[in-house]
Amino acid sequence: MKKLFLLLTLIGSFVVNAQDTGAISGLITDANGVPLSGATVSIKTLNKGAMTDFDGRYTIDNIATGVYDVTVSYIGYETLTKNIIVASGQTTDLSTSLKGSDTVLDEVILTANKKPQKITDVPATVNVISAREIGEFPSFNIGELAARQKGVDFVRSGVLGTGINIRGFNSAFNSKNLQVTDDRLSSLIATGLPMGSFSTVSKDDIERVEILLGPNGTLYGPNAHNGLVSTITKNPRTSEGTTFAIGAGNQNVFTGRVRHAQIIDDKFAYKVHFERAQGTEFKYTDTVYVRNLTTGEYKGHKELDLDRDFTSQKYGASLNYKPTPGSELTGYYGHSNSSNIGVTSAGRNQIKDWRITEAQLKFVSKNFFANTYYTWSKTDETYAMNQRTQNYVSFIENGFSDQEARERSFSEQWYQLGEGQGNGIPLPRGALFVDDSKRFNAEAQYNNNWDEFYLTAGAQYQKDMADSHGTYLLDDGGIDLAQTGVYTQLEYKLEDSGWGFLLGGRLDNHDLYGSNFIPKAAITKKVNNGTFRITYGKGIAVPSILNLKGNLFGGLVLGNGEGFTLEDGTKIAKLDVETINSYEIGYKGKLSDKLFIDTNAYYNQSDNFISPLVNISLNSPVTHMGNTPIGEVVPGSTGTVLTYLNFGHVDTYGVDVGLNYYFNDSFRGVFNYSYFGRSLDLNDMANDGDLNGVVEERELPINTPNNKFSVGLHYNKGKFYAAVYGRYVQKYDFFSGINYAAKTQDQDGDGVNEIVENARVLRTWNYGQLGGFTVDANAGYYFTDDLSLGVNITNLFNAEIREFVASPVISTLISFELKYKINFFKK
Repeated sequence: MKKLFLLLTLIGSFVVNAQDTGAISGLITDANGVPLSGATVSIKTLNKGAMTDFDGRYTIDNIATGVYDVTVSYIGYETLTKNIIVASGQTTDLSTSLKGSDTVLDEVILTANKKPQKITDVPATVNVISAREIGEFPSFNIGELAARQKGVDFVRSGVLGTGINIRGFNSAFNSKNLQVTDDRLSSLIATGLPMGSFSTVSKDDIERVEILLGPNGTLYGPNAHNGLVSTITKNPRTSEGTTFAIGAGNQNVFTGRVRHAQIIDDKFAYKVHFERAQGTEFKYTDTVYVRNLTTGEYKGHKELDLDRDFTSQKYGASLNYKPTPGSELTGYYGHSNSSNIGVTSAGRNQIKDWRITEAQLKFVSKNFFANTYYTWSKTDETYAMNQRTQNYVSFIENGFSDQEARERSFSEQWYQLGEGQGNGIPLPRGALFVDDSKRFNAEAQYNNNWDEFYLTAGAQYQKDMADSHGTYLLDDGGIDLAQTGVYTQLEYKLEDSGWGFLLGGRLDNHDLYGSNFIPKAAITKKVNNGTFRITYGKGIAVPSILNLKGNLFGGLVLGNGEGFTLEDGTKIAKLDVETINSYEIGYKGKLSDKLFIDTNAYYNQSDNFISPLVNISLNSPVTHMGNTPIGEVVPGSTGTVLTYLNFGHVDTYGVDVGLNYYFNDSFRGVFNYSYFGRSLDLNDMANDGDLNGVVEERELPINTPNNKFSVGLHYNKGKFYAAVYGRYVQKYDFFSGINYAAKTQDQDGDGVNEIVENARVLRTWNYGQLGGFTVDANAGYYFTDDLSLGVNITNLFNAEIREFVASPVISTLISFELKYKINFFKK
């Protein structure tokens, strides 16, 4: 009897409690009715929420009766908030569809804090290239869309070559912004350079690109120095179907692409993609100047065996598995093969069959993230055109046959000692680049929140295994370097008052440089329809393996991992870690119902800036590398060495302003403006890069214009879309190794112009400053929901403008793209 009484009491209690609570459930889809798996549905005031399952459905149980604002969000879609009533003992239906984000204010981004956040809540300046912009850009090279972003220094080096830099310190070997794709580093192993066109991802598989300005090393590690570029690909569950695309344009450009994604069942989905692009670079030769050892005069020669045709082929596949409705395990494999011309600080490279292979396994759930991947980089026939041409000329001018000169030009240069063909010696001046490098990465992360308190903590491991087979690195047996980082980030958000506080820190341990601490802090305040912020962040740039162990052109270029001694006793210190401390204030939000602004002002303090190549032997030859005589490091060395140095201190500062005005639902205007300045202490001899006793402006190359702006118009209505962008870049000097693009100037105050415009400067031709004004435009039409035709025009009015050193004038480029999408599986 007693047990029955207790049972009835428990049942009664359950009934009473059930009457005081209710539930919410529903279906979340996109505008076409396709279920969105992984969308977030949350009630912030209760700190309760759920993620949609494979079918786009969700349920939130045990909600106290009352009236609530429920928020629905998904990456790349508008955030939706609805007011609902939870009744006692009942389940309220909240089903809705989300539209692709049409306004900047509604964007949800992922990169800044490695979790979904509304863009107005992120304490950083973020540019987003959306899926819609990518889909309506009829060119195979979506890198061109970076030209339309605020705070980004965009350069175009040819038909294929595009690149970006953020907040100064650009060069032809620029590694000062970190690039990632689906949480994989998109950088070459030995050089640290962005992969760019070497990427294994095709255009139609890219969901969005998020560009963060300023240091972001706390969560992403060393070398997220000036900024971070994150590419996010499509999930097969929300992009099911098949896409075929073909494109063509002038410069013999032709592209073909196919992508297929399919949901197998509630556990498995997959996607595959393939892309091939080919064309011909602009007609341009980077003249090679060879110095006559007897007369001291330079004579120009065309680059040997210049091949302007480029090809790029890439493919990949992904298998997605959902162990539970709220988690996903993804396996990815991708491969690319590229042949093209690459611009470097020591001349141009003829890149031949450079292959990149990636294999990744990643797990994502509400609170846990784990990621591991392996990268292979391989090329056997890539060579430096500048060095090979010099080698070839040395043999031809001393009586060797053309065939022998060509064969030996990959590895040797003839040094004539006197009259007669045999009176000389071959010097090791290798022009061939072999790469057989690998990289292993792993990361684990935990994140959670308790009311207003949010925690992110994780650890990363990276091991670089560079191997050039002795062609461009001092790497007998290969070079292995590892680094480990642990990080944590704490956020405290007071929703009622609008205040938010963020504090983060990262400790990295490098095999060569020990421990480095990277802190981060931010305060945000929501005011009406916007958010003010003040942030501090530190970034570090660890010297690349090439910086430390480079051995190019028979030791003419050497890495500075050990330091040098000159014949006059001068000591050159080995490279140290570069640091930057960045302070920023900003605001983003609505100024009116139609006007959105994102603006910032920043001040950066840089120390130990890693220079581009510097000739340290102008006044005295090199005798030792570390404690080893230079002749033992490089047999036959003359003591002439170009290497990398740390400079002293430099301050940089600037302002970025981005305005988006929505005339109506179909018509949007954009205005972006950036100012950049610097302060270099000309009396600080730590900034005397070439050791000539005078600090010159060019020795610390900022390579960024003081002012730039762009104005754009977007139109999208019905079956037609179009955009036009005007971009102005103030003329500016650009110095990178042997390359000069600068106005005539006397740099050391001796009354002689060391740099002359439209003339040879040492071993390169100086065409003058970079920059100018160009207009780009694109438009397209959907004949049906599945079939579209688009056209893109770069440099619409054929303005004569040069954007990068050792690169041609960028004339008008026209490309057409026909795209057909079909979904056999659409419900």
